[in-house]
Amino acid sequence: MNDAELDRIFKALGDPTRRRILDRLRERPKQSLFEICAQLFAEDGMALSRQAITQHLDMLQKAGLVRVVWSGRTKMHSLDPGPLREAVNLWLRNHL
Repeated sequence: MNDAELDRIFKALGDPTRRRILDRLRERPKQSLFEICAQLFAEDGMALSRQAITQHLDMLQKAGLVRVVWSGRTKMHSLDPGPLREAVNLWLRNHL
C-alpha cells in the first residue's frame, strides 16, 4: 500500500456520512443504493439525494472500502475491511 492509497482511505473515513454508510454495510452487507438511502433517511429523518449517496459510495469504492457486485441490474454494496486493516497496520507500524 502506498501513501496515495493510505490518504484515500483516511480521507474517505473523514466524512461522518461515509462512516455511517460503512457502519450500515458492516451490519448488513449487499445493500442497493435504494436500501442505503432508505436506511439513512430512517435514522435521520433527513433525505440525502441519491446523487450525494452515490458520490459517497464512489469515494468509498475508490478507497477500496466498499466492493460492488451486480445482481441483475442492481449494484449491491458491501464493506471490505481488508484495506482498512492494512492501512491501520501500516500507519501504526510507521508511526509508533
